[in-house]
Amino acid sequence: MTVWDALRGQAPVVDQLRRAAAGDGLTHAWLFTGPPGSGRSTAAKAFAAALNCEVDDVMARGCGECTGCLTILAESHPDVAFVRTEKVTITIDEAREMVAKAGDRPQSGRYRIIVVEDADRMAERTTNVLLKAIEEPTPRTIWMLCAPSPADVLVTIRSRCRPVGLRLPPVADVAALLVERDGADPALALEAARAAQSHIGIARRLAHDADARERRAETVRVPLTLKTVSQAVALADQLVRIATEEAASSNEERDAAERAKLLATLGVGEGDKLPPSLRAQVRALEEDQKRRAKRSVTDSLDRTLTDLLSFYRDVLMVQLDGGVEPVNAHLAEEIGQFAAASTPETTLARMDAINLTRQRITTTNVAPLLAVEAMAVGLI
Repeated sequence: MTVWDALRGQAPVVDQLRRAAAGDGLTHAWLFTGPPGSGRSTAAKAFAAALNCEVDDVMARGCGECTGCLTILAESHPDVAFVRTEKVTITIDEAREMVAKAGDRPQSGRYRIIVVEDADRMAERTTNVLLKAIEEPTPRTIWMLCAPSPADVLVTIRSRCRPVGLRLPPVADVAALLVERDGADPALALEAARAAQSHIGIARRLAHDADARERRAETVRVPLTLKTVSQAVALADQLVRIATEEAASSNEERDAAERAKLLATLGVGEGDKLPPSLRAQVRALEEDQKRRAKRSVTDSLDRTLTDLLSFYRDVLMVQLDGGVEPVNAHLAEEIGQFAAASTPETTLARMDAINLTRQRITTTNVAPLLAVEAMAVGLI
């Protein structure tokens, strides 16, 4: 299995990156864009592995079996840094650290590679810290920036990067990946891929977590019972609760693993009393986890609203006779009845209300419950 196998439904991108890894069109800065779940960071990681692959045949690089490929895929290669943030934005100090690291010579690979997975989470003044490093790169240093769209990155940065545009892969390709790589049941994998709207990470979670499937099913049925303002307020509370439970479920296992790893590194056994001299390090980890939890709730709420949006998307397709396969096929009868009771204009207005709320909770400091309550009233 090569590093490219994870990029299902992205044949033009794989061809572009394969040729670049072989030396045809290789440049020092790349911008990977595509909707959430399209595999931007996966593509960047695969490209980094191919660039530092140890196979002699340039056309076969990205083998997925050599030490270079395996360590990059595991994010433990000394010459490849992956930058992502658990905060709302990447700070200037983090950007300066990236620039300093980019100036180092490669230790064992051909290139020093910096993969910035959240390039859209940098303020303008933070992005400007990277500008000179990207304008005048150190020899054998390659930058890979990931963002949802080119518009999410400053034009001064964008103009200096080679674009790589990804699309959401077909549902069948996502399902096949879940079966082959994760051992999911084929029928369940197809259902999860459709419900996730081809978002690979969400599809994997739905395929393996019955509670996540139940929470999503609860979300998409919400519009069927929404009639009054009091129900709208209850709906808002329900959606925020679902998002909070989803975020907690995602973070709990990872938080415990991180704490256990830190304690093992510090030489503290499970259940042992923590020496005062080490408490600051554990406290710092806990603070990072709290910040991540806050962002996780926001991201989870955004995903919950996306699930809600899928209901109205299916309604609109029925109203317009779009002939498009529904996301929520199990609610086909209820969606048909709902569509007959309203107009396409009303459905579009409801979809706009959901998208406006998504924008508010991800880009402002609005209280999530208040934003969702306002949205829910607009859905009546």
